[in-house]
Amino acid sequence: MAAADAIAITIDLGGTQFRVAAVSQQGEMLARIAGRSQADAEPSVVIRDLIAAVTRVRHEVAGRAVLGLGIAAPGPIDESARVVLIAPNFPRWRDIPLADELERATGLPAYLGNDANLAGLGEHRYGAGRGVRNMVYLTVSTGIGGGIIVENKLLLGERGAAGEAGHMQISFNGPPCSCGNRGCLEAYASGHGLANQAREAIAGGTSTSLAEIDGPVTAIHIARAAEAGDPFARDLVTGAGRALGVGVRNLIHIFDPAIVVIGGGVSQMGPLLWNPMREVVQAEPYAAFQGSARVEAAALKDDCGLAGAAVMVFEPEAAGMKPRVHAA
Repeated sequence: MAAADAIAITIDLGGTQFRVAAVSQQGEMLARIAGRSQADAEPSVVIRDLIAAVTRVRHEVAGRAVLGLGIAAPGPIDESARVVLIAPNFPRWRDIPLADELERATGLPAYLGNDANLAGLGEHRYGAGRGVRNMVYLTVSTGIGGGIIVENKLLLGERGAAGEAGHMQISFNGPPCSCGNRGCLEAYASGHGLANQAREAIAGGTSTSLAEIDGPVTAIHIARAAEAGDPFARDLVTGAGRALGVGVRNLIHIFDPAIVVIGGGVSQMGPLLWNPMREVVQAEPYAAFQGSARVEAAALKDDCGLAGAAVMVFEPEAAGMKPRVHAA
Protein backbone atom coordinates (compact mmCIF):
# COMPACT_ATOMS: atom_id res chain seq x y z
CA MET A 1 0.00 0.00 0.00
CA ALA A 2 1.27 3.45 -0.92
CA ALA A 3 2.33 5.86 1.79
CA ALA A 4 -0.37 8.36 2.71
CA ASP A 5 1.88 11.29 1.76
CA ALA A 6 2.77 9.88 -1.68
CA ILE A 7 1.88 12.13 -4.60
CA ALA A 8 1.26 12.10 -8.33
CA ILE A 9 2.80 14.35 -10.95
CA THR A 10 0.17 15.29 -13.51
CA ILE A 11 0.11 16.95 -16.93
CA ASP A 12 -2.82 18.70 -18.62
CA LEU A 13 -1.84 19.25 -22.25
CA GLY A 14 -3.81 21.87 -24.15
CA GLY A 15 -3.44 23.49 -27.54
CA THR A 16 -2.51 26.87 -26.08
CA GLN A 17 -0.75 25.91 -22.88
CA PHE A 18 0.22 22.90 -20.80
CA ARG A 19 0.18 22.69 -17.03
CA VAL A 20 2.09 20.36 -14.73
CA ALA A 21 1.28 19.85 -11.05
CA ALA A 22 2.13 17.78 -8.01
CA VAL A 23 -1.11 16.47 -6.52
CA SER A 24 -1.72 14.82 -3.16
CA GLN A 25 -4.03 11.86 -2.64
CA GLN A 26 -6.54 14.33 -1.19
CA GLY A 27 -6.55 16.32 -4.44
CA GLU A 28 -4.45 19.21 -3.14
CA MET A 29 -2.28 20.98 -5.70
CA LEU A 30 1.11 21.13 -3.97
CA ALA A 31 3.04 22.75 -6.82
CA ARG A 32 2.25 23.71 -10.37
CA ILE A 33 3.72 25.43 -13.39
CA ALA A 34 2.38 26.34 -16.82
CA GLY A 35 4.04 26.75 -20.18
CA ARG A 36 3.14 27.61 -23.76
CA SER A 37 2.34 24.62 -25.94
CA GLN A 38 4.42 24.78 -29.11
CA ALA A 39 1.54 23.18 -30.95
CA ASP A 40 2.92 23.71 -34.46
CA ALA A 41 6.31 22.22 -33.61
CA GLU A 42 7.41 18.62 -33.94
CA PRO A 43 6.01 16.38 -31.18
CA SER A 44 9.54 15.90 -29.83
CA VAL A 45 9.71 19.63 -29.00
CA VAL A 46 6.49 19.52 -26.99
CA ILE A 47 7.60 16.36 -25.21
CA ARG A 48 10.92 17.99 -24.35
CA ASP A 49 9.06 20.93 -22.77
CA LEU A 50 6.86 18.55 -20.77
CA ILE A 51 9.87 16.63 -19.47
CA ALA A 52 11.53 19.87 -18.36
CA ALA A 53 8.37 20.98 -16.56
CA VAL A 54 7.97 17.62 -14.80
CA THR A 55 11.58 17.87 -13.63
CA ARG A 56 10.94 21.35 -12.19
CA VAL A 57 7.79 20.28 -10.33
CA ARG A 58 9.53 17.22 -8.89
CA HIS A 59 12.28 19.50 -7.62
CA GLU A 60 9.67 21.65 -5.84
CA VAL A 61 8.32 18.62 -3.96
CA ALA A 62 11.64 16.90 -3.39
CA GLY A 63 11.42 14.39 -0.58
CA ARG A 64 7.87 13.27 -1.38
CA ALA A 65 7.39 9.81 -2.87
CA VAL A 66 5.98 10.04 -6.40
CA LEU A 67 3.70 7.16 -7.39
CA GLY A 68 3.49 8.00 -11.06
CA LEU A 69 2.82 10.42 -13.88
CA GLY A 70 -0.74 11.09 -15.07
CA ILE A 71 -1.23 12.68 -18.50
CA ALA A 72 -4.47 14.30 -19.69
CA ALA A 73 -4.21 14.77 -23.46
CA PRO A 74 -6.67 16.06 -26.06
CA GLY A 75 -8.16 14.05 -28.86
CA PRO A 76 -8.70 10.35 -29.44
CA ILE A 77 -6.47 8.21 -27.21
CA ASP A 78 -5.60 4.54 -27.59
CA GLU A 79 -5.25 3.82 -23.90
CA SER A 80 -4.13 0.23 -24.33
CA ALA A 81 -1.32 1.27 -26.72
CA ARG A 82 -0.69 4.44 -24.65
CA VAL A 83 -0.80 6.51 -27.83
CA VAL A 84 -2.28 9.89 -28.77
CA LEU A 85 -3.88 9.10 -32.12
CA ILE A 86 -4.72 12.66 -33.19
CA ALA A 87 -4.54 15.83 -31.08
CA PRO A 88 -6.71 18.84 -31.97
CA ASN A 89 -4.58 21.98 -32.43
CA PHE A 90 -1.41 19.84 -32.75
CA PRO A 91 -1.21 19.38 -36.55
CA ARG A 92 1.94 17.21 -36.49
CA TRP A 93 0.62 14.71 -33.94
CA ARG A 94 -0.28 11.31 -35.34
CA ASP A 95 0.09 8.09 -33.33
CA ILE A 96 2.41 9.59 -30.73
CA PRO A 97 3.42 7.14 -27.95
CA LEU A 98 3.29 9.90 -25.37
CA ALA A 99 3.05 7.74 -22.24
CA ASP A 100 6.01 5.57 -23.20
CA GLU A 101 8.14 8.60 -24.15
CA LEU A 102 7.49 10.33 -20.83
CA GLU A 103 7.86 7.13 -18.83
CA ARG A 104 11.31 6.51 -20.30
CA ALA A 105 12.42 10.09 -19.75
CA THR A 106 11.16 10.51 -16.18
CA GLY A 107 11.46 7.00 -14.79
CA LEU A 108 7.89 7.27 -13.50
CA PRO A 109 5.05 4.86 -14.33
CA ALA A 110 3.02 6.88 -16.81
CA TYR A 111 -0.73 6.78 -17.44
CA LEU A 112 -2.44 8.43 -20.41
CA GLY A 113 -6.08 9.43 -20.75
CA ASN A 114 -8.42 11.72 -22.66
CA ASP A 115 -8.59 15.17 -21.09
CA ALA A 116 -12.40 15.41 -20.97
CA ASN A 117 -12.73 11.93 -19.47
CA LEU A 118 -10.16 12.75 -16.83
CA ALA A 119 -11.80 16.10 -16.05
CA GLY A 120 -14.93 14.10 -15.24
CA LEU A 121 -12.95 11.70 -13.08
CA GLY A 122 -11.39 14.63 -11.22
CA GLU A 123 -14.77 16.25 -10.54
CA HIS A 124 -16.09 12.90 -9.34
CA ARG A 125 -13.32 12.25 -6.84
CA TYR A 126 -12.49 15.76 -5.67
CA GLY A 127 -15.15 18.16 -6.96
CA ALA A 128 -18.88 18.58 -7.43
CA GLY A 129 -19.48 14.85 -7.85
CA ARG A 130 -17.72 13.73 -4.70
CA GLY A 131 -19.62 10.99 -2.87
CA VAL A 132 -21.90 9.85 -5.73
CA ARG A 133 -21.55 6.57 -7.62
CA ASN A 134 -22.93 7.68 -10.99
CA MET A 135 -22.17 11.01 -12.63
CA VAL A 136 -22.09 12.70 -16.03
CA TYR A 137 -19.56 15.45 -16.70
CA LEU A 138 -19.79 17.86 -19.64
CA THR A 139 -17.10 20.30 -20.64
CA VAL A 140 -18.59 23.09 -22.74
CA SER A 141 -15.68 24.96 -24.24
CA THR A 142 -14.30 25.37 -27.77
CA GLY A 143 -15.90 21.97 -28.34
CA ILE A 144 -18.02 19.79 -26.09
CA GLY A 145 -16.69 16.65 -24.46
CA GLY A 146 -17.55 14.60 -21.45
CA GLY A 147 -16.76 11.92 -18.95
CA ILE A 148 -19.21 9.31 -17.70
CA ILE A 149 -18.77 7.72 -14.28
CA VAL A 150 -20.66 4.47 -13.71
CA GLU A 151 -20.43 2.79 -10.31
CA ASN A 152 -17.36 4.88 -9.42
CA LYS A 153 -15.48 3.96 -12.61
CA LEU A 154 -14.84 5.87 -15.79
CA LEU A 155 -16.82 4.51 -18.74
CA LEU A 156 -14.46 4.11 -21.71
CA GLY A 157 -16.51 2.05 -24.16
CA GLU A 158 -15.31 -0.48 -26.70
CA ARG A 159 -12.69 1.80 -28.28
CA GLY A 160 -12.11 4.20 -25.43
CA ALA A 161 -14.29 6.85 -27.09
CA ALA A 162 -17.26 6.93 -24.69
CA GLY A 163 -18.36 10.30 -23.39
CA GLU A 164 -18.29 12.23 -26.69
CA ALA A 165 -21.56 13.91 -25.74
CA GLY A 166 -20.91 16.89 -28.00
CA HIS A 167 -21.70 14.75 -31.02
CA MET A 168 -25.12 13.56 -29.93
CA GLN A 169 -27.48 14.75 -32.65
CA ILE A 170 -30.34 16.87 -31.29
CA SER A 171 -31.69 17.98 -34.68
CA PHE A 172 -31.60 16.42 -38.15
CA ASN A 173 -31.61 19.82 -39.84
CA GLY A 174 -29.41 21.83 -37.48
CA PRO A 175 -26.19 23.69 -38.20
CA PRO A 176 -23.21 21.74 -39.53
CA CYS A 177 -20.79 20.29 -36.99
CA SER A 178 -17.04 19.87 -37.33
CA CYS A 179 -17.55 16.08 -37.23
CA GLY A 180 -19.44 16.16 -40.54
CA ASN A 181 -22.95 15.68 -39.15
CA ARG A 182 -25.62 18.34 -38.68
CA GLY A 183 -27.45 19.36 -35.52
CA CYS A 184 -24.93 18.03 -32.98
CA LEU A 185 -25.00 19.55 -29.52
CA GLU A 186 -21.52 20.93 -30.19
CA ALA A 187 -22.79 22.81 -33.26
CA TYR A 188 -25.28 24.67 -31.06
CA ALA A 189 -23.64 25.19 -27.70
CA SER A 190 -19.84 25.07 -28.01
CA GLY A 191 -17.67 28.14 -28.48
CA HIS A 192 -16.89 27.04 -32.01
CA GLY A 193 -20.56 26.37 -32.77
CA LEU A 194 -21.71 29.71 -31.38
CA ALA A 195 -19.09 31.56 -33.41
CA ASN A 196 -20.07 29.73 -36.60
CA GLN A 197 -23.75 30.57 -36.11
CA ALA A 198 -22.90 34.22 -35.51
CA ARG A 199 -20.70 34.49 -38.60
CA GLU A 200 -23.34 32.88 -40.79
CA ALA A 201 -26.02 35.24 -39.48
CA ILE A 202 -23.81 38.29 -40.00
CA ALA A 203 -23.04 37.19 -43.56
CA GLY A 204 -26.80 36.92 -44.11
CA GLY A 205 -27.37 40.51 -43.02
CA THR A 206 -28.51 40.08 -39.41
CA SER A 207 -28.39 43.32 -37.45
CA THR A 208 -26.05 42.94 -34.48
CA SER A 209 -23.19 44.76 -32.83
CA LEU A 210 -21.09 41.67 -33.55
CA ALA A 211 -20.94 42.78 -37.19
CA GLU A 212 -18.75 45.70 -36.11
CA ILE A 213 -15.99 43.47 -34.72
CA ASP A 214 -12.69 43.71 -36.54
CA GLY A 215 -11.66 40.10 -37.14
CA PRO A 216 -13.34 36.74 -36.59
CA VAL A 217 -16.22 36.66 -34.11
CA THR A 218 -15.55 34.40 -31.12
CA ALA A 219 -17.60 33.07 -28.22
CA ILE A 220 -15.99 35.71 -26.00
CA HIS A 221 -17.33 38.45 -28.29
CA ILE A 222 -20.77 36.84 -28.20
CA ALA A 223 -20.78 36.63 -24.40
CA ARG A 224 -19.79 40.29 -24.06
CA ALA A 225 -22.39 41.41 -26.58
CA ALA A 226 -25.08 39.39 -24.81
CA GLU A 227 -24.14 40.95 -21.47
CA ALA A 228 -24.37 44.38 -23.11
CA GLY A 229 -27.91 43.63 -24.27
CA ASP A 230 -27.41 42.83 -27.97
CA PRO A 231 -30.68 41.04 -28.88
CA PHE A 232 -29.11 38.69 -31.43
CA ALA A 233 -26.28 37.68 -29.10
CA ARG A 234 -28.73 37.11 -26.24
CA ASP A 235 -30.91 34.91 -28.45
CA LEU A 236 -27.85 32.96 -29.56
CA VAL A 237 -26.73 32.26 -25.97
CA THR A 238 -30.29 31.44 -24.91
CA GLY A 239 -30.57 28.99 -27.80
CA ALA A 240 -27.30 27.38 -26.77
CA GLY A 241 -28.70 26.99 -23.26
CA ARG A 242 -31.84 25.27 -24.54
CA ALA A 243 -29.76 22.95 -26.72
CA LEU A 244 -27.58 22.15 -23.74
CA GLY A 245 -30.73 21.38 -21.75
CA VAL A 246 -31.81 18.88 -24.40
CA GLY A 247 -28.40 17.24 -24.25
CA VAL A 248 -28.48 17.05 -20.46
CA ARG A 249 -31.97 15.51 -20.53
CA ASN A 250 -30.81 12.90 -23.03
CA LEU A 251 -27.87 12.00 -20.81
CA ILE A 252 -30.10 11.75 -17.75
CA HIS A 253 -32.37 9.33 -19.62
CA ILE A 254 -29.46 7.17 -20.74
CA PHE A 255 -27.30 7.07 -17.60
CA ASP A 256 -29.64 7.98 -14.70
CA PRO A 257 -26.84 9.82 -12.86
CA ALA A 258 -27.05 11.35 -9.41
CA ILE A 259 -25.54 14.56 -10.79
CA VAL A 260 -24.63 16.22 -14.08
CA VAL A 261 -21.59 18.47 -13.69
CA ILE A 262 -20.93 21.13 -16.31
CA GLY A 263 -17.61 22.91 -16.77
CA GLY A 264 -15.60 24.64 -19.47
CA GLY A 265 -15.26 28.24 -20.56
CA VAL A 266 -18.62 28.57 -22.32
CA SER A 267 -20.41 27.25 -19.22
CA GLN A 268 -19.27 30.42 -17.43
CA MET A 269 -21.59 32.62 -19.52
CA GLY A 270 -23.90 32.75 -16.52
CA PRO A 271 -27.69 32.87 -16.13
CA LEU A 272 -28.37 33.66 -19.79
CA LEU A 273 -27.05 30.18 -20.62
CA TRP A 274 -27.91 28.33 -17.40
CA ASN A 275 -31.51 29.48 -16.92
CA PRO A 276 -32.87 28.18 -20.27
CA MET A 277 -30.81 25.01 -19.82
CA ARG A 278 -32.40 24.39 -16.42
CA GLU A 279 -35.88 25.19 -17.76
CA VAL A 280 -35.54 22.49 -20.41
CA VAL A 281 -34.21 19.94 -17.93
CA GLN A 282 -36.86 20.72 -15.33
CA ALA A 283 -39.66 20.49 -17.91
CA GLU A 284 -38.99 16.74 -18.18
CA PRO A 285 -42.42 15.13 -18.72
CA TYR A 286 -41.41 11.55 -17.90
CA ALA A 287 -42.30 11.04 -14.25
CA ALA A 288 -39.50 8.55 -13.60
CA PHE A 289 -36.88 11.19 -14.42
CA GLN A 290 -38.45 14.31 -12.95
CA GLY A 291 -35.91 15.81 -10.61
CA SER A 292 -33.78 12.68 -10.81
CA ALA A 293 -30.41 14.41 -11.15
CA ARG A 294 -28.83 17.57 -9.82
CA VAL A 295 -27.22 19.82 -12.44
CA GLU A 296 -24.30 21.80 -11.04
CA ALA A 297 -21.31 23.81 -12.17
CA ALA A 298 -17.88 22.18 -11.98
CA ALA A 299 -16.14 22.90 -8.68
CA LEU A 300 -12.52 22.42 -9.76
CA LYS A 301 -12.64 24.75 -12.78
CA ASP A 302 -9.28 24.63 -14.60
CA ASP A 303 -7.83 22.04 -12.20
CA CYS A 304 -10.24 19.22 -13.05
CA GLY A 305 -7.94 17.67 -15.70
CA LEU A 306 -4.93 17.76 -13.39
CA ALA A 307 -7.02 16.23 -10.60
CA GLY A 308 -8.39 13.49 -12.85
CA ALA A 309 -4.91 12.61 -14.07
CA ALA A 310 -3.93 12.17 -10.42
CA VAL A 311 -6.85 9.80 -9.83
CA MET A 312 -5.56 7.78 -12.79
CA VAL A 313 -2.26 7.34 -10.92
CA PHE A 314 -3.74 6.66 -7.47
CA GLU A 315 -6.62 4.47 -8.69
CA PRO A 316 -5.81 3.19 -12.21
CA GLU A 317 -8.65 0.67 -12.06
CA ALA A 318 -11.14 3.55 -11.71
CA ALA A 319 -9.85 4.88 -15.04
CA GLY A 320 -10.09 1.45 -16.69
CA MET A 321 -6.35 0.78 -16.51
CA LYS A 322 -3.98 -1.69 -14.94
CA PRO A 323 -1.38 -0.53 -12.39
CA ARG A 324 2.08 -0.10 -13.82
CA VAL A 325 5.32 -1.02 -12.10
CA HIS A 326 7.84 1.70 -11.37
CA ALA A 327 9.82 2.47 -14.51
CA ALA A 328 13.05 3.54 -12.80
